[in-house]
Amino acid sequence: MTTTPPTTADITSAYDVADLRSAFPGLDPALARFDGPGGSLVPAAVADAVADMLRAGVCQRGGPTAVGRLADETVLAARAAIARFVGLADPRGVVFGRSMTAVTFDMARTLAQDWGPGDEVVVTRLDHDANIRPWVVAAERAGATVRWLGFDPVTAELDDVAPLLTERTRLVAVTAASNLFGTRPDVAGIARAAHEVGALVHVDAVHLAAHVPVDLEALGADLLACSPYKFFGPHLGALAADPALLERLRPDKLLPSSDAVPERFELGTLPYELLAGVTAAVEFAESWSMAAVEEHERTLLTRLLDGLGAIEAVTVHGRPARRTPTVLVGVDGLAPAEVSRRLAERGVAAPAGSFYALEASRHAGLGDEGGVRIGLAAYTTAGEVDLLLEAIEAVAGE
Repeated sequence: MTTTPPTTADITSAYDVADLRSAFPGLDPALARFDGPGGSLVPAAVADAVADMLRAGVCQRGGPTAVGRLADETVLAARAAIARFVGLADPRGVVFGRSMTAVTFDMARTLAQDWGPGDEVVVTRLDHDANIRPWVVAAERAGATVRWLGFDPVTAELDDVAPLLTERTRLVAVTAASNLFGTRPDVAGIARAAHEVGALVHVDAVHLAAHVPVDLEALGADLLACSPYKFFGPHLGALAADPALLERLRPDKLLPSSDAVPERFELGTLPYELLAGVTAAVEFAESWSMAAVEEHERTLLTRLLDGLGAIEAVTVHGRPARRTPTVLVGVDGLAPAEVSRRLAERGVAAPAGSFYALEASRHAGLGDEGGVRIGLAAYTTAGEVDLLLEAIEAVAGE
């Protein structure tokens, strides 16, 4: 028996944003939220999962007690959840850490143990600094060379990576989606080119994972990092990789701590309550389908871009062909921070800045102040988009 896949119409008609919004206690009808790229709101089910674990009396994994077994089960469930969410076949390849930044710094230090003069690392000016600085610092300490991949300042599309790759390239670090412009580069193509010269590929999927289904294998990522707090979960970071790759790496660790993979990469006691929240967040996302979220946001993005294009004093920074529903704008004659402040007075949350994508902001000619970032989310409504457009038009006309 064959099953017919759902059409776009099926997905759209099944998506009830009002019903979804009822799951988020943090939503305030007096405030239209466009700050999701900085961290999504949390469903009640996730908050409950965190609170329940805190109440359960868990201390450490393992041992003969029920609470010890609960801690162990919580860790394994969270690994399995992230593995499903990013398309990793073996949950033993999931590493948890304080944040994506912390996990990436740890991985950079570990990989750089085998780098030296003559070796090369490629980073992009489009990335969040968390997928730039760890590799730059590690390469410089190892005496390796850093090669920078630029992008078109107008379209925010990455340049061709091929001219930067050599037989001495050890790693390419690239974003799956720009948190500043929304650009979705051809990561799979970049990965193929990198693999042809024997380089590893580290993909920052933090911004992508909140908006579309993620498939580590399809992206060609050897290492993929994400942050559950961007997709309905608590604040921590995760890295996913083939356990066979992790087995070859020797991170710094305490002598008595486990040498097993992935535990050898996790420093200290894991936050069991947050891991319970991770599992709940992934289950929430699965219940709504990230494909449905993607279609809902695509519809709203068209509405947003059409509306912004009709406001003469507004400039949209970046015109990528493939993007997440994240748009960076400027208003003639006003600093981004002032625009954000005036929008807040009208009940609209749209923050301003470079959002740690400092290289991207500078390369695009926006300096350190960046722009006003408008981020659509799974719980954004068409009415909120219209309210935002009305508020921006009013601010632009003042």
